[in-house]
Amino acid sequence: MTKRIWQAMAVLLIVLCAYLLFWPVPIDPVAWNAPKNPGYTGSYAPNEGLAGIERLKLGAHSGPEDAALGPDGALYIATHEGGILKYDPASGKVSLFAETDGRPLGVEFDRAGELYVADAFRGLLKISGDGEVVTLADKTASGSPILYADDLDIAADGTVYFTDASTKFGARENGGTLPASLLDLMEHGPNGRVLRYTPATGETTTFLDGLSFANGLAVTESGTHFLVVETGTYSILKVPVDGTVAPEVIVENLPGFPDNINRNPDGTFWVGIVSPRSPVADAIADKPFLKKVVMRLPAFLRPAAQRYGFVIKINEDGDILETLQDPSGGYALTTGLIEGAEGTRYVTSLTEPDLGILKP
Repeated sequence: MTKRIWQAMAVLLIVLCAYLLFWPVPIDPVAWNAPKNPGYTGSYAPNEGLAGIERLKLGAHSGPEDAALGPDGALYIATHEGGILKYDPASGKVSLFAETDGRPLGVEFDRAGELYVADAFRGLLKISGDGEVVTLADKTASGSPILYADDLDIAADGTVYFTDASTKFGARENGGTLPASLLDLMEHGPNGRVLRYTPATGETTTFLDGLSFANGLAVTESGTHFLVVETGTYSILKVPVDGTVAPEVIVENLPGFPDNINRNPDGTFWVGIVSPRSPVADAIADKPFLKKVVMRLPAFLRPAAQRYGFVIKINEDGDILETLQDPSGGYALTTGLIEGAEGTRYVTSLTEPDLGILKP
C-alpha cells in the first residue's frame, strides 16, 4: 500500500512539473532589466497625506478610475460598471449622467463643454450635455482595433490624444481592465501606443507606438507637448505634438506603478501610483522562462497589486513637487487626483467603492 502511495505521489509530481514547465500561457514574455527600486526614500519618503481622506458614496457604482470638472462646476466620474456619475459639490448630490455600456476610464471636457471618454471596452466616445453617447473611434484609420482605450486629453485645437494601453491584451477579451493589464505588464511587450483623433476629418491615427502599457496622458499648459505614463517601465515621457524630436523620459524608476496623470490649473500635474512595485516581478524581469512558470501558478501566488495610497505632483520637466501617501492602504489602488474649487482635491481609485475627497 505504501509503495502504491509513493508511486502515485511520484506521478503527481511529474505531472505538476510538466505543467509548470510546459503548459501554454497567454503571454510571450520579453526580457528587460528592471532598474533597482529606489523604494520610499528621498522624494518618495512615506507620509500620511492621504490618511485623512473622506469618502463620497457612489451608490451601486465603484472603481472611480478618473474624474473631470465640467463647465457647470460639477465633477463627472467614470465608474467600473460603465456609468458616468455627476457629483454636485454644492448640494452633495450624486446622479447618473450617462451610461457607456462599457468600461470608461479617462474622461475630459473639450472647450465646447462636451465630455470625451476613453472606454477600455468601446474605444473613444463623446457624450453630449444631455447624456447621449457617440462612438468616435473603435479602430484606427488603417483598421487596427482599439482594444484598451485608457486615458486622453484634448489640445486647444480640438485634437484628442489618447492611449491604447495594449494592442494585444484587450480589456474586454481578457476579463476586464485589471486582468488585462497584469498580462501585458508580465509580458512587457511593446504593445502600447498613443492615438490621435482629428475632429475635422474624423480619423484616428497612431501617433506613437512601442510603449510598455501606455497609460495616463495629459497635454502641457503650452500645448506643445503631452506627458504620457509608461506603466511597464515605471516612467513618464514628454512628447512633442509636432513630432520634431523624440520623446524625452522626464521621470524614471518610480517606486510604484504609475497610472493616470491630470494637469492642474497652474500647469503642474498629479500622477496616481496604483501600487508599489513587485519584488518578484522585478527579479524575474529579465527571465522570460520564469515569467511563464509564474503565469502557470494559481492567481493568488502571482504578483498582484498591493494596497497603498500614493499620488505625486510633478511639473512638466518631471521634478517631484509633492507626494501624498497612505501607507496603511485605507484608500488604495490610487489612480490619480483632480484639483477642484477652493482647494478641494478628489482622489480616484481603480477598485475603491467610493471617491476620495481631501478638503483644505
